[in-house]
Amino acid sequence: MSESEVRVRYAPSPTGMQHIGGVRTALFNYLFARSKGGKFILRLEDTDRTRYGEEYVKNLYDTMSWLGLEWDEGGDKGGEYGPYVQSQRFDLYKKYAEELVAKGEAYYCFCDAERLERIRKIQTENKMAPGYDRNCRHLTPEEVKANLDAGKPYVIRLKVPLEGETKFHDHLLGDIIWKNEDISPDPVLLKSDGFPTYHLANIVDDHFMKISHVMRAQEWIPSTPLHVQMYRAFGWEHPEFCHLPMVNGSDGKKLSKRHGSTSLNEFRARGYLPQAIINYVALLGCSYEEGKEFYTLEELAASFKLEHLNKAPAVFDYKKLEYYNGNYIRMLSDEDLYKWTLPFITGTGDAALEINPENPQPKPKVGPEYSGVALGEDGEPVCVDKSMNMSSADVKAALMKLMPLIKERLKYLTDAAEMVRFLFTEPAVPPKDQIIPKKLDEAKTKEVLLKAKDFVEKIFGMSHEEAEELGRKMSEEIGVKMGDFMMPIRMAVTGSRVSPPLIGSILILGKDEALARLEKTLRSF
Repeated sequence: MSESEVRVRYAPSPTGMQHIGGVRTALFNYLFARSKGGKFILRLEDTDRTRYGEEYVKNLYDTMSWLGLEWDEGGDKGGEYGPYVQSQRFDLYKKYAEELVAKGEAYYCFCDAERLERIRKIQTENKMAPGYDRNCRHLTPEEVKANLDAGKPYVIRLKVPLEGETKFHDHLLGDIIWKNEDISPDPVLLKSDGFPTYHLANIVDDHFMKISHVMRAQEWIPSTPLHVQMYRAFGWEHPEFCHLPMVNGSDGKKLSKRHGSTSLNEFRARGYLPQAIINYVALLGCSYEEGKEFYTLEELAASFKLEHLNKAPAVFDYKKLEYYNGNYIRMLSDEDLYKWTLPFITGTGDAALEINPENPQPKPKVGPEYSGVALGEDGEPVCVDKSMNMSSADVKAALMKLMPLIKERLKYLTDAAEMVRFLFTEPAVPPKDQIIPKKLDEAKTKEVLLKAKDFVEKIFGMSHEEAEELGRKMSEEIGVKMGDFMMPIRMAVTGSRVSPPLIGSILILGKDEALARLEKTLRSF
């Protein structure tokens, strides 16, 4: 198959929010298509109407757009092989299910729910393998006609060969051989309400959309022999298969909510950048250039090869993702960092996305409650504390000045809310035990705070290096370490141990306000 013919698809069922495993499948399909100059197709497999939700459809497109995975066909882009939504293709599925019956590769089954339940019960009680007993496979043409003429409800089932084996090649796992007796016995292709099952719709769509490679999770391997048999029954050539390695948690079990965030919306709500998600997820079960850690989406596409996939399951490491996120935050310009952090500072946009209450990770501290900044009706930031006398322009200017300072400290975009608070509300004086360093007593801490007034008076007009040197010199003068000198000042000026670099914070806050906060703290000693 030539490279120009590569056509792959991501075809989720809109029955839940997009999760990290699905994103990895979509990403690998996207990278493979781009690496071969092929097409990446987005298709909705919405045959499960009981769990279907419009919000899940929206979430699919939102997720792909947020990640920057631009699709070539499907969704709002359309394409020559549409429609790309299975519920809009039912006539096609019915036609081809009936064609299999006409070819003798499938048959009408008139067994009602009561009989099927009886079979299930017998199989369970006798510890027999589950599945249909093929009762209607042996009906005569006359019996079939009589049932149809009587208007009896039916499903259409595939005739799976009773003997022999099914063999297919997987790009990652090599040749796979499956005994036909182990394939699900004569599964339903078309349900009695005219809805196709997943298997029928999937095969028909892949064929008519000219999908060249099916790349999906290894949990789909047991379905593949059935799919190969369906292609054989239709007389069609099946696409090439590549079953991707599983993504596990740190305990070696399949990644789930008990490990931490799994839905993409939750990663967004927890302050991850799309660049970090893309870079880290691309490395789950695949290698690229040796010795290189950081890749743009374009670089990943240029380096992606099926032969670089790993057979072993990948382990999702939240600490490693945190490392990537922090690094990508530091790569942002101040303007971009402002754009990305503002929703978390104001509690809007991604900060308002749902957080799973069972997640072992603590809930992010975001929004006006933690930052002192809200979003005005005009979309600009406003100071909640009116006594600060800050206009919207003042708030934005102050935030922009803070961006280069907080950039070095952020692990997540969510961290920004608490870090900026000291500028937009006058903090209460913290309890003494939080102000006094472990190696100092109350009297020495008061001496530090008195010395700090002189420090604050002098640093305006100095470079950062000069101010640091002054702090070092003053700490030596009163016989304390630099860290024990700075910590009480930080608590007095910002009211928190979570703040941007202290000297820069004082310079943005202003001399008068910084001195006033020191005086206020000293009054408690």
